Amino acid sequence: MPKMKSHSGTKKRLKRTASGKLTRNSANQCHLMSHKTPKQNRNSRGTETVSNSDLKRIKHQVPYL
Repeated sequence: MPKMKSHSGTKKRLKRTASGKLTRNSANQCHLMSHKTPKQNRNSRGTETVSNSDLKRIKHQVPYL
């Protein structure tokens, strides 16, 4: 049986931590920043872990990550 193909867009957006969880970048940080408050911009920096409700779908997209 051949290998499954990974979704290349998802591969570029996720990383696996040492404990096995998946991390992603925070949302709402790409553009249209001028009308957001500085507090919103500060709090949306950095990375977050992927929620448990999304893990089944993501593991199907990226089986070897």
